[in-house]
Amino acid sequence: MRWKHKPPGSNWGEFGPDDQRGRMNLVTREKVLQGVAEVKEGLTFCLSLPLDYPGGQVLNPRRAPPRLAATAREGKQFFCRPLADYNAQMTDVICDDQVLMSLQYSTQWDSFAHVGSRFDADGDGKAELVFYNGFRAGEHVVPATEKNSETWERFEGSEAKALGIQGLAEHGAQGRGVLIDLHAHFGRERRAVTYDDLMKILEKDKVEVERGDMVCLYTGFADVVLEMKKKPDAKLLNETCTGLQGRDAKLLQWISDSGLACLLADNYAVELIAGSLTDPLPKTQPWLPLHEHCLFKNGIHLGEMFYFTELARWLREHQRNRFLLTAPPLRLPGAVGSPATPIATV
Repeated sequence: MRWKHKPPGSNWGEFGPDDQRGRMNLVTREKVLQGVAEVKEGLTFCLSLPLDYPGGQVLNPRRAPPRLAATAREGKQFFCRPLADYNAQMTDVICDDQVLMSLQYSTQWDSFAHVGSRFDADGDGKAELVFYNGFRAGEHVVPATEKNSETWERFEGSEAKALGIQGLAEHGAQGRGVLIDLHAHFGRERRAVTYDDLMKILEKDKVEVERGDMVCLYTGFADVVLEMKKKPDAKLLNETCTGLQGRDAKLLQWISDSGLACLLADNYAVELIAGSLTDPLPKTQPWLPLHEHCLFKNGIHLGEMFYFTELARWLREHQRNRFLLTAPPLRLPGAVGSPATPIATV
């Protein structure tokens, strides 16, 4: 056992001492069939932003937009390259490219290795750096050995030996999606949505969240990002649209009790982030309480910057809120996050 004490309000050990799948264990074959049963029209909706949005590095200075480049052969780019250069009898013309990108720049999944906590899992009075189910920083989630370089390879070699995003990819990330339309009730008001707010919306829109559902929040934030045409305005982005109130204990308890498998939003972090990294806090506590509750304590994957606009509009017009969601991340071993191109089928 990697831990003697588990965090209060956590589900560590519920799916076994070595579990790395978390609440996606609840997305069973039966839940996939429930999702398939929601397909009535055969219409599909792409739930991803273009992966070069939001543009720039305003939302997160660590994350740069993707850079596309041609591959090379013999010192020449292999793009619009006629194979007649090598063999006059060949008619093929080949393009081949590569990309350098942050895995969490645009529409993305968070793995359980994305956010951990300083927590006394050993019960010796001293906090360790740990992740979901007691996996340890330095042993299971391993930083790179710093290299003498000023480019991206300076920290090449970081690896989630446990809890990497490939686990979600291998699951398939397909099941019944349930959409909660916050935008229909609050528009683009900057508002931290509480438990009471959410319960009123679920009742008014007749939305039921059941064990193993993949819950999606439409706030309208992705629409604002698209309207900025890759030139984001930091002030506007920080003053627009809703997110969950991560410090609402009743809301966090509902996330636990509802049995939802994962939580996806079209905003930057699912929860509204209050203040900056250097702002003083009233006590020792997480900066990202909903991330801690979901990723660290309960094995609930988060998805961010999804694009729900067209789906949300169609569902409301047809008085529906459920659909088949197919949203696998990249099967990239050791990564702590991944871009995605999710699809909703109705």
